[in-house]
Amino acid sequence: MIRAQAEETLTAVTPTPVAVAAPQGRPLNPTQLATPAFLLAVPFSLSTEVANNPWMEDLPSDRRGPDARKAMRQWLDLYHFVATEAVVYLLPSRGDCNLQDLVFTANLGAVLEHLPDKNTAIVSNFYSLPRVREAPLGLAFFESLGYTTDRPPHKFEGEAELKHLRDNVYAGGYGIRSEIAAYDWMERRYDMKVVKLEETDRYLYHLDCTVFPVTRDDTLVCTELYERAEVAELERHTNIIDVSVDDCYAGICNSVRLSNTILNASHVSELQAGTEDYAAEVAKNRRLEDIAVSLGFDLSFFNLSEYHKSGALLSCMLLHLNRQSYEFALT
Repeated sequence: MIRAQAEETLTAVTPTPVAVAAPQGRPLNPTQLATPAFLLAVPFSLSTEVANNPWMEDLPSDRRGPDARKAMRQWLDLYHFVATEAVVYLLPSRGDCNLQDLVFTANLGAVLEHLPDKNTAIVSNFYSLPRVREAPLGLAFFESLGYTTDRPPHKFEGEAELKHLRDNVYAGGYGIRSEIAAYDWMERRYDMKVVKLEETDRYLYHLDCTVFPVTRDDTLVCTELYERAEVAELERHTNIIDVSVDDCYAGICNSVRLSNTILNASHVSELQAGTEDYAAEVAKNRRLEDIAVSLGFDLSFFNLSEYHKSGALLSCMLLHLNRQSYEFALT
């Protein structure tokens, strides 16, 4: 009797659900946040079983296998640093998924920064066979957050190939892993301008190896590797800071901006002084230090030597979910 009365009372006071409007100005996805946001993936499935780039092909198979514990420590150093300044999403990934390069999230796709709703993600159409099965995971991630997703009918390997410069202007790399037609498709579909740059050096097979937008006005570019007309077109939209081929081989453009800090990979501590590799790494670090100082940036280096065995560097491991770092005022 008492229980029946209590249940009757609860039923009587249970409010009828009503539609409630979302708070005004509330961000609906990480691209709309006023804080930097990135996508990373824990290296559970990291492997070098398939040599799918020249760096891996040059490394003897008995030296190519990554040390899983060391790789995790190096990844955590980067993750902890980024997470102090940014919102970090982690891509769900199983250790037995047989996706050796999944940790390199910059190739999963690209968020289009110039669209007013900041709600569109282009998912990659991989050329590299070991990476083809990553695309559904990228698609599922973006769709889980409510993004409108699209995929070009041409080969395209994500943010590593498409760099936002300013407004609706991007730089796009093609010729080795991505097709120029992918950028024609984007221009027609999304009211954007893509400065198309043909990649010809097989070791520098993504655009992030030779182009790094460091501010809304300044971009590191290895002009030696591009035709004069390509460089001239790029100069219409950004101030070019020229960097050498040797510095690109050492990874100067494989950098990421986080607020007022440039992040770059350097394993100089593991190299033997007096060797060519040591000299090249020191030269790259000093050049990047000079650029950072001239523009008012701090600079942080991370040892990612285990990921070099995959032919990868720091910019490969972070996918921008927004470009809020570029709104940070430098003094």
